Amino acid sequence: FKLRPISFSNNSCYLPPLRYPAVARLESRDGTPESYVIHGGRTPNNELSAALYILSVESRGCNRKLTLCCEEKELVGEPPGARYGHTANIVHSRGKRACVLFGGRSYQPPGQRTTEMWNSVVDCPPQVFLVDLEYGCCSAHWLPEFTDGQSFHLALSRGDSVYLLGGHTLTSDSRPPRLFRLRVELLLGSPKLSCEVLDNSLSITSAIATRLGSGHEYVILGGYQADQQKQLQCCSVVLDETGIHIEPREAPPWSGEICSSRVWFGGSLGKGSALLAVPAEGNPAPADAFYLYQVNFEQEGGAEDIMQGYSQESTDMEDSTPLEDSEELYFGRDPHELEMLASDGEGDTYNEDDEEDESQTGYWIRCCASCQIDVNTWEPFYSTELTRPAMIYCSQGEGGHWVHAQCME
Repeated sequence: FKLRPISFSNNSCYLPPLRYPAVARLESRDGTPESYVIHGGRTPNNELSAALYILSVESRGCNRKLTLCCEEKELVGEPPGARYGHTANIVHSRGKRACVLFGGRSYQPPGQRTTEMWNSVVDCPPQVFLVDLEYGCCSAHWLPEFTDGQSFHLALSRGDSVYLLGGHTLTSDSRPPRLFRLRVELLLGSPKLSCEVLDNSLSITSAIATRLGSGHEYVILGGYQADQQKQLQCCSVVLDETGIHIEPREAPPWSGEICSSRVWFGGSLGKGSALLAVPAEGNPAPADAFYLYQVNFEQEGGAEDIMQGYSQESTDMEDSTPLEDSEELYFGRDPHELEMLASDGEGDTYNEDDEEDESQTGYWIRCCASCQIDVNTWEPFYSTELTRPAMIYCSQGEGGHWVHAQCME
């Protein structure tokens, strides 16, 4: 694995470190770049976010350094509340597209949230939210087929349909093998939603779905089939004009570390690959150390490849329960582009001149008049701060300004 620097453009809004957000890929359209929709998630302060961000690639420099642009979308109408563990999907209908949000968990309502139960969470009501990504208009819909809330489920989309598989329900503490087909018609007036309950589903939570090729075929791996019991089997899922087809698939030879671990997490790398991580064990157990595995299901020759294991120390990782394993964000690049980067000797050379001059932009210096932070002696406010204080964009005043997180009331 090669790590390359990625920076945000100066006109980007502040994107807090989020865990368990809903992420959907927004394909390039009408000259707009490929982007990602990010909604909700937990912040480092254990608060829940209700914001929706559009993250796009602004430019690739001469040294192929990525510059991202993050925009917070203002939502109007009936926006979804703060939540995590939900899903986001893009549907296409009648030449238009919209984002579908469903499921998730949130804290107790403000009137019921007590000190003793401050961090207790509940399933969000089983509403379906439609978001117009162009204007930010939201609408909430109730469908009789959705009777219970669900979280950490899988959601796969094709055309105007979203397939919801598995998930966990807090009220019954169960993983019922549910499968829904949600169809969205984006009519000129108001959208029309319908739902169909299907059979042959999976009893699974927090699974990973990686796409094979350019079609609508996926491999599902990882996740849990019971509390602290991992799902070691794999499945193939195909979406076509007739519906969804789920078949068992031969699993790769899991390593001993994976089989014996209680927790695993990861994400899709695209093109039939996934990244898995399990905590390293020992006596004494190493602190913040994880084994990383890349799982490949598809190669150019069509043959399956076995896992390759790597170990790497994690810089920061909070303890998480097996039901809420982390689904990190991975923004994939095409294999031919990675091969080109690997074969280009200049691509591995760090050029200090390519970095932005922060002394000129004042990104980390500009703050409120009452700021008392010394950037040389500051104490971390967020657990993920490494070298500089986190900044939050305040829109007050002429043109707005950046404020250190510790200066925000």
